Amino acid sequence: MATINFFTRTITKSKNALVPVYVRIVSGRAVDLTVKTDILVKPESWSNETQQARQRAEIFKYYGAGEQETGQTKFNRKINDLRLTIEAAVMQVNQSDMTAAWLTDLIDRYWHPEKYTVNLFSYIEQFIKRSETTPNPKTGRPVSYKMRREYEASFQHLKNFCTSDYWKPSRPVDFKDIDLNFYNQFTAYLQSKDLAANTVGKKIQTLKIFLNSAKEEGLNPYETYKSRKFVAISEDADTVALNETELTAIYKLNLSEKPRLDRVRDMFLLGCWTGCRFSDLAQIKPENIKDGLLHVRQQKTDTKVVLPLHPVVTAILNKYEGNLPEPISNQKMNDYLKEVAEEAKINETVHKQITKGGVKISTAHAKHELVTTHTARRSFATNLYKQGVPALTIMAMTGHKTEAAFLRYIRVTPEEHAIKLQKAWNKRHLKVV
Repeated sequence: MATINFFTRTITKSKNALVPVYVRIVSGRAVDLTVKTDILVKPESWSNETQQARQRAEIFKYYGAGEQETGQTKFNRKINDLRLTIEAAVMQVNQSDMTAAWLTDLIDRYWHPEKYTVNLFSYIEQFIKRSETTPNPKTGRPVSYKMRREYEASFQHLKNFCTSDYWKPSRPVDFKDIDLNFYNQFTAYLQSKDLAANTVGKKIQTLKIFLNSAKEEGLNPYETYKSRKFVAISEDADTVALNETELTAIYKLNLSEKPRLDRVRDMFLLGCWTGCRFSDLAQIKPENIKDGLLHVRQQKTDTKVVLPLHPVVTAILNKYEGNLPEPISNQKMNDYLKEVAEEAKINETVHKQITKGGVKISTAHAKHELVTTHTARRSFATNLYKQGVPALTIMAMTGHKTEAAFLRYIRVTPEEHAIKLQKAWNKRHLKVV
């Protein structure tokens, strides 16, 4: 059984000088701790025998929680409450964890509980900081830099919302405030910033990541955010895919005098004929090729995929002798790709629809203006699907987990679906009876 003693041990020349009160914890031979309690008292007003203020003391001063106070009863109550706090903590901790740092922290929590109160904002700050090193349970790796930026951006939107006219209380949002009324106000605020529907949905989705994590840690007792009405809105992105004719036009471009475009073109075509994300292309080395197949472990999902080598892929790997160009920033890559696609005369007019600020907007673009790094992976999946390759086979190469997600990913027009069905009927030689 641990013993807990409060005492002073400093003698001063001045009667009015204040000395610190210490606490000592002894538990067997393993534990003997002594730290300051952050209480200062006049020596004549304290008794080491009773471990309280002397009865004859009329007025004395002590410092607790950073404030100077007076009063014998109040002082003794503070000491007794601190003792009870320490006794409770001693009962719940292993001796091996009883250190001076543990006791100092315990006392600080007693004097300054506000420093250790977890609210939504303080939790999100901790969550973002931990995300730099805490491994993702699905992959075993810390979350990507891109995802951490999304955490920070969503948190900034939430902080800005709390200072806007959309949030009436004059305080930050806390766990108890996350209800359907908050959802409507926050969504309206995000839409007022002219954000696309999918961007608004992403902020709601990220907020739910924070709330779910706090729930799992026992810090968020509220569940309204799990309502079906608390939904991360989304819409199918009006992105493009390039067909094989367009990819051939890009392949045949003579870019020998434009090396920056030449390298970008080659990396893009690798994505178009492997379905790899650009984060995965950098890991392609000669040793990744075995028996004419390319073996890649996707960084995003930690999924291993095996891909056949298309002749274009083989030609590009041979061109660089297996050592692909160093990657450039995604922004520069996208800018250069638009130049490449324009040189290949991919100029078909495409109408792109997007919901911004709650309003659906349609704009016309030349197709080359919409080509990005992600167009490569989408083109790979779409072209294989149009050729009649089973969806499950393509999913094994792209890493999609569900057929529903895959079918949302490909770009096939209603006319192309009709033609695909017609070809299937013709193969079966259906006849009118």
